[in-house]
Amino acid sequence: MAISQAQFDVLVHALIQVGSLNAPADTLLKQFFRDRAALGPRDRTLVAESVYAALRRSRYLEQLVPGGEPRRLAFAVLAMLRGYSLRELEPLCRGSEQEWLQTLRGRSSEGGELGLQAELPDWVIERLRADHDDAGILALGRAMQQPAPLDLRVNTLKARPEDVRAELAAAGVEAEPTPYSPVGLRVRGKPALQELPVFREGRIEVQDEGSQLLGYLLAPRRGEMVVDFCAGAGGKTLLLGALMQNEGRLYAFDVSERRLANLRPRLKRSGLSNVNPVLITGERDTRVKRLAGKVDRVLVDAPCSGLGTLRRNPDLKQRQGPESIDELCAKQDAILDAAATLLKPGGLLVYATCSLLADENQRRAEAFSERRTDFELQDCGQLLAQARIPLEMGRYLQLWPQVHGTDGFFAAAWRRAPAGGKA
Repeated sequence: MAISQAQFDVLVHALIQVGSLNAPADTLLKQFFRDRAALGPRDRTLVAESVYAALRRSRYLEQLVPGGEPRRLAFAVLAMLRGYSLRELEPLCRGSEQEWLQTLRGRSSEGGELGLQAELPDWVIERLRADHDDAGILALGRAMQQPAPLDLRVNTLKARPEDVRAELAAAGVEAEPTPYSPVGLRVRGKPALQELPVFREGRIEVQDEGSQLLGYLLAPRRGEMVVDFCAGAGGKTLLLGALMQNEGRLYAFDVSERRLANLRPRLKRSGLSNVNPVLITGERDTRVKRLAGKVDRVLVDAPCSGLGTLRRNPDLKQRQGPESIDELCAKQDAILDAAATLLKPGGLLVYATCSLLADENQRRAEAFSERRTDFELQDCGQLLAQARIPLEMGRYLQLWPQVHGTDGFFAAAWRRAPAGGKA
């Protein structure tokens, strides 16, 4: 479908606003749309998909449009990434833009250095090369250039996956079971789920399949005391509560009042009554210390670079740097050490990130194992098998978009030694 002058002008302004990267891209885009409430659904879709295409292929666009002149950047996105023809775009051109656009269409998006093909910063590639060859990095990078699928988690307190799938089908929404999570559904397209009763009444939540698997790795049981140490907006908390069948006590810790506020409406929809959201000032908060040695299971979904979520948050490539990774690693160690104090003898600790980097993943796990010899590393593959998850893994859980179709996730698990014995 042809693009109008008004749509093109709106896209140019969106690329300028989001391209500032002075906040997360999704936040900037939401603000952009709030300021333009008159935009229709078709216009919003055009802008959102074009902006995210630009963020995913930022290195390629830098070569096409050195300096990033906004109008030419918009033309490059539409012509080279979105498939618009010269015939559709030429009526929008001014001055020499038409001639420039014709030369642009002759330039291939293939080839070039690894960073350009994989659309990853050089410093990320350098760190990935410690554990991956160039072919693996390229496959990862290309997978990250694709939009993420829309995954749902069925709230088993209220419904069965097969019933939810039928309800979605009746509403015209196609969904298939996810390959690994027994409560996951993968939806075709991007339907307006929030308008459906199945969402409003709490039978589904939007949650990547990889995130769902972390809950099954922890595998909390009815009646236990469990802590989600970095709960955020509570997607994993709600899964843990459902796995506990709404029995026992589940604490959702976070340092952000805003994130915990976002959890509350989701908690109300879920029907859970065993969740206790707790605002803490940090890992040394007295509310943390009061639970020392009393908890059965702790999930630490640690603050991290988020590079495993580049399909959803491509701007992180430009908003993160090597210096921020070093700061995050120190924070991850501190949080993991504090969370470990909560475990009773025999309790299970799971550390997870949505990072691709060994610095935040294996190296943090190895350092913890060296510091805390009273915790024994568990085999994540065996833990998943106990949860009847058909996924081959070794001692660590490592999920990759090009292999598993999920976001990039890492997890390690330890069991605290029982009193007077070995774990």
